[in-house]
Amino acid sequence: ALRLSYLRTGGHDPAILDQLLHLQLEATALEKGTAGLRRDRRMAPVLPAELPSTATRRLDEALLTVELENRRLEDELLALKVRRERRADAGSRVAQQHTEELAQLQAEVGMLRFHAEQTRPWLHAPVLPLPIAAPLPP
Repeated sequence: ALRLSYLRTGGHDPAILDQLLHLQLEATALEKGTAGLRRDRRMAPVLPAELPSTATRRLDEALLTVELENRRLEDELLALKVRRERRADAGSRVAQQHTEELAQLQAEVGMLRFHAEQTRPWLHAPVLPLPIAAPLPP
């Protein structure tokens, strides 16, 4: 956890990273020794002097490096998913607002048409032809 925290906050000093790795390997060795004691009480505890061989240590370092990179990538992937969901939510809210505004504008246009038809009845009255000559007196 310390190494991961150090890396996440931008730490990159090789000496500190090596110390953190050494501490993690030592803790792992102690944990394995404790787990072994639980299984078989006759086993002696693993002492810090009995750390894994150099080849095993290199494999553990490589594995730890891969695990840390995987965690970093998982965090980055989660951040990208959250950003995408936020953008999608924002886009859907904007689309919903546009739809509501469009419906309101269409309703206003309908009301204006209705009002215009009511205030100008002569536009819709039947148009009769004008008489050609004046009517004859009786």
